Amino acid sequence: MSEVTGSKSWREEFMSLMEDTGIRYTGDAVGISTAFEAKRSELVFEESAESESLKDQVKGFAKAWGEMVVELGKGCKDIVQQNFLTEDSYVVQKLRGPVQKVSGRLSFLNGYLPEDRDPFHAWSVIIFVFLFAFAALNVNNGHDSSVPLVKKVRIHPPSGTHILLPDGRRMAYREQGVPSNRARYSFIAPHGFLSSRLAGIPGVEESLLEEFGVHLVTYDLPGFGESDPHPKRNLNSSALDMEHLANAVGVSDKFWVLGFSSGSMHAWAALKYIPNRIAGAALFAPMVNPYESSMTKEETSRTWEKWIRRRKLMYYLARRFPKFLNHFYRRTFLSGKHGQIDKWLSLSLGNRDKALTEGLRFKEFWHRDVEESIRQLNAKPFIEEAVLQVSDWGFKLADLQVQKKCPGKGIFPWFKFMYSQAECELTGFLGPIHLWQGMEDEVVPPAMTDYVARVLPSAVVHKLPDEGHFSYFIFCDECHRQIFSALVGSPQGPLGGTTQSILEVNTEELWPHTDYTRS
Repeated sequence: MSEVTGSKSWREEFMSLMEDTGIRYTGDAVGISTAFEAKRSELVFEESAESESLKDQVKGFAKAWGEMVVELGKGCKDIVQQNFLTEDSYVVQKLRGPVQKVSGRLSFLNGYLPEDRDPFHAWSVIIFVFLFAFAALNVNNGHDSSVPLVKKVRIHPPSGTHILLPDGRRMAYREQGVPSNRARYSFIAPHGFLSSRLAGIPGVEESLLEEFGVHLVTYDLPGFGESDPHPKRNLNSSALDMEHLANAVGVSDKFWVLGFSSGSMHAWAALKYIPNRIAGAALFAPMVNPYESSMTKEETSRTWEKWIRRRKLMYYLARRFPKFLNHFYRRTFLSGKHGQIDKWLSLSLGNRDKALTEGLRFKEFWHRDVEESIRQLNAKPFIEEAVLQVSDWGFKLADLQVQKKCPGKGIFPWFKFMYSQAECELTGFLGPIHLWQGMEDEVVPPAMTDYVARVLPSAVVHKLPDEGHFSYFIFCDECHRQIFSALVGSPQGPLGGTTQSILEVNTEELWPHTDYTRS
């Protein structure tokens, strides 16, 4: 109610204006006028709302959010400056000395800047432009023609020889060396994971096989290469397939079994299930079940610590969730493009192996072998092979140890002794077993061979100090000569004198030079 003396109230002002116009409004008229103005403003608002499009609304919304983000950034900047960039802050106290020292040494560079430019802002812009240009150059280099092109997988026409197994399956195989009827020694080699009958002993010379009188037979495992899949395969069926193959190619006597890496799993099975047909075993970087219960804690630890995490995951999936392997295989060697062996198989390679696998000769062999291995484009046989590696094999390697088994005590052994003069008999595998292990091998750790040597003390172990997983077995002429010399002694040639090899190996057919195409 306090009003300044001499001034009029708003009511008196309003009445004076009404008197000036000469028009008088009653209370009802004023109410009608007020309602009319309110309705009019409402109609104007609705009209403007209808005229505003969705695009304008989105723009307004985005603009509002942009303003909010800018204000938020300013607020964060103020908080940082007030709390961390003050003279008394911990960050400034710790960085003041080094920054001043560096800026003092680089202060001469400020002489190249315009005089009206703040050095801090100028150098910030220069550094940003430099980083942006560096990133652009890296992107451009990614499409440089000097980068190796990705080689696509080719499916070649069938080239294997086939036999029909008793259960109706076809098995593809390949022969090298002298014919079986002229051979002094026959070798049958099951291949490893992601391989085929084309592997055998990679790079072995036909002349060397003739010199030692060797008949070498390699074959495709079920579902690999040109061999039909086996609906319920295991290591017992694998050994029986090997025996049927030996009979089909004319090997009537005992034969040597040769296994490299995971192919050794099938060689072990042959020693267990068809020992009477095996003359001896030659195993290179022999794979054993990494979950073998008879391994000591130290042997298990030394085995697993050599593998990268991705490979450990593959073994875990194969043992617990094998169906998940299908996704991994489809993204790698079944993707239709070749890749590096270490990435595909989750391997860690030493220096000797890297030098070998990066060579053109190895790549041509590796690509052709992989192409033959996956020609059926089916992940199932690879999953089966991975599961076999980490599952219960149905036997332990210690079962292969030569032991003397004598008749037990009791009335029945006594009667048997009285009538048949029963004697003690030897059990296990009686033939020679040779193991070659590279001490720099990071694929099959030396701890696995140490385990084999412990449970099979009669096995001959050849430790190779400077060799890796591939370097001794693949494309090493002198190594191949040393291997056959250790197994069979001095070369004596084939039976009945010299003869021509069973196959004139067409290297262009087995490992052709294919065109490289950009992915």
